Amino acid sequence: MKQKAVCIWMTGISGAGKTTIAGHLKNDIAHKLKIPIYVLDGDIIRKGLCNDLTFNKKDRLENNRRIAEVSRILVNAGVTTIVAFISPLKKSREFARNLFAQGEFFEVFIDTPLAIAEARDVKGLYKAARAGKIREFTGISSPYECPDFAECRIDTTACTPQEAAEIIFKRIYNK
Repeated sequence: MKQKAVCIWMTGISGAGKTTIAGHLKNDIAHKLKIPIYVLDGDIIRKGLCNDLTFNKKDRLENNRRIAEVSRILVNAGVTTIVAFISPLKKSREFARNLFAQGEFFEVFIDTPLAIAEARDVKGLYKAARAGKIREFTGISSPYECPDFAECRIDTTACTPQEAAEIIFKRIYNK
């Protein structure tokens, strides 16, 4: 293979656009580089690999630990991995970063204001959290710790998901 596998770790609040941007980025990478690529989406992982976990702090850390380990396995196997995961705690993202060699991990902060994420709330999660039906909801009753340093920050108020994917692709691959 011509390209070294990497982990592209997208973090941001619920409704930020991580999954949508990840889909565009996956298509861009597959089309332009023709390398193996896989998307690990937080909602899907929660229904399978991590369905035994709650949303308390201890379980959030374990949820992120599991996804980081799976990502490392995939990268070691030569598969570029896009992680679309809220991953609200800096500690979890640092753990993930430390599993990878220099140049294998790219943190991408999908920066979306809470009001915009709430307006996009197709699943009704923010409404339920505001009504007290969902406890420990990131951004409402549980904190989201913005990255101090990320290789890329995407302001979703300034670009479309496809444009965001192009920005990330250029930042990582210099193309």
